[in-house]
Amino acid sequence: MLDTFIAALDWLGITVFAVTGALVASRKQMDVVGFALLATVTGVGGGTVRDLCLGLVPVFWVEQPAYVAACVAVAVVVFFTAHIPESRYRLLLWLDAAGLSFFCIVGAERALDAGTGPAVAIMMGIVTATIGGVIRDVLGGEIPVVLRKEIYVTAALAGGLAFVGLVVAGVPQLPAAATGFAVCFVVRGAALLRGWSLPVYRPRPGRDPGDLGL
Repeated sequence: MLDTFIAALDWLGITVFAVTGALVASRKQMDVVGFALLATVTGVGGGTVRDLCLGLVPVFWVEQPAYVAACVAVAVVVFFTAHIPESRYRLLLWLDAAGLSFFCIVGAERALDAGTGPAVAIMMGIVTATIGGVIRDVLGGEIPVVLRKEIYVTAALAGGLAFVGLVVAGVPQLPAAATGFAVCFVVRGAALLRGWSLPVYRPRPGRDPGDLGL
């Protein structure tokens, strides 16, 4: 049951992130190859880095090329339908929140399954959830969402922490995974709706060398 649930999260996360990559391509008016590229790197980018960090080679999509095929298929569909949503950017943000929530659990579970400790598992959840979006934004000429002041990585951290913490506490993995997903999505969704963000650095005047006795 758990393996089926995690596999479903994995496929949903890849599909949703592939859609966000293709939507960025539509906003940049790319051709269908550009759509396929952004959809694929967004869908499998985070999981690829995770598997390499965990020493799981060949990485998951090399063993199962159907993941890449699914990303390309999604890209083609979005190429012909991207004009339908009223606000592609708003849709992109909410789909990205869903993908973030799917992948922070999948990444943490894969790390636990590989025998890592809780801290590494949480970090692998964050890596899986965010790296694909970073690659998407860089290739699409956007400021990566992880570098903006809005809450993003924090949501993945909260979801992964909830999932791993519950597993360590002895809660069955299925309800733990569902809880972690809900925590991540609620935190990210609330940030989108209410404009939440963490405090940012505020520049201050430098000190005069004389004040330092120099």
